Amino acid sequence: MGIGGCIVLIVVGAIFTFASDWELESVNLDLVGLIMMAVGGIGLAVYTSVYKRRRTAGGAIPVVEERRDIH
Repeated sequence: MGIGGCIVLIVVGAIFTFASDWELESVNLDLVGLIMMAVGGIGLAVYTSVYKRRRTAGGAIPVVEERRDIH
C-alpha cells in the first residue's frame, strides 16, 4: 500500500466517523472509521520510514569498482 492508499484510508475513515449519519444494526461506523484512520496513519508512517531508509542507504554508500589488468 502506497501513500495514496494510506491517504484514501484516512479520508474514508474520517467520512465514516465525522460526516455520515448512517446507522447499521450490526456495524458501528464510527468505530470502523476510527480503525481505518488509525491503519492509514500507521501505514503512512511505515511507508515514509521505509522510503527514507531506502533514499539514505542508496546515497550514503559509495559504489567502488576495482579493475585488475592481468597481462
